[in-house]
Amino acid sequence: MRKEKLEELRDYIKELSTVEVMRNKDEFIYDDKGMPIKRKGFVSVESYTYKLANGKVLVREKTLKGGKNGNAAIVLPITKDNNTILIVQPRTVTKEGVCVEVPAGYIELNETPEEAAIRELREETGYTTNELIKLDEFYQDQGVNPGYNHSFVALDCEKKYSQKLDEDEFIRYFECSFDEAYELLEKRYITDIQSRYTIKEAKKLIKK
Repeated sequence: MRKEKLEELRDYIKELSTVEVMRNKDEFIYDDKGMPIKRKGFVSVESYTYKLANGKVLVREKTLKGGKNGNAAIVLPITKDNNTILIVQPRTVTKEGVCVEVPAGYIELNETPEEAAIRELREETGYTTNELIKLDEFYQDQGVNPGYNHSFVALDCEKKYSQKLDEDEFIRYFECSFDEAYELLEKRYITDIQSRYTIKEAKKLIKK
């Protein structure tokens, strides 16, 4: 990777790194038996009992995100100059604290995965596209969450807008060549499975 691009990326990672952690008091909503059924906040947990066809019984928890399954769209943008756009943002529960990723976000009610991909790309980077190619679909974490991911490549992307982030979102976008993005994957700057999988699937498409 070009030295100046790697230095730019490291500056973003340094800027978004955690410097202090404070533990908040846990708050729960309780059922009529005094059992916690939902934690206040974005992620909540529900418990279910399942009886199987073989007569066995399972008790399993399901996580919800914002009260919903958390279906998501992931989009790898390729610009008209054949570069790609990655994002850098705090991921405070990871060992790195900051992650380099592919743009992604949750699909809103009555929104298609394609619409969500284009919206998230615009909100997180300011780039937009008129050509979206579906790569694959897969579960996020089928052991505890029913959320389903849809991954895309967006071609001929252009920068037309400013970022439109939520109040508690802090995202830097980072432009580099596709080969450099793949190098970041191999050097483990990119560590989340949805970004790694999307980039690897996109490489197959680009080779064609």
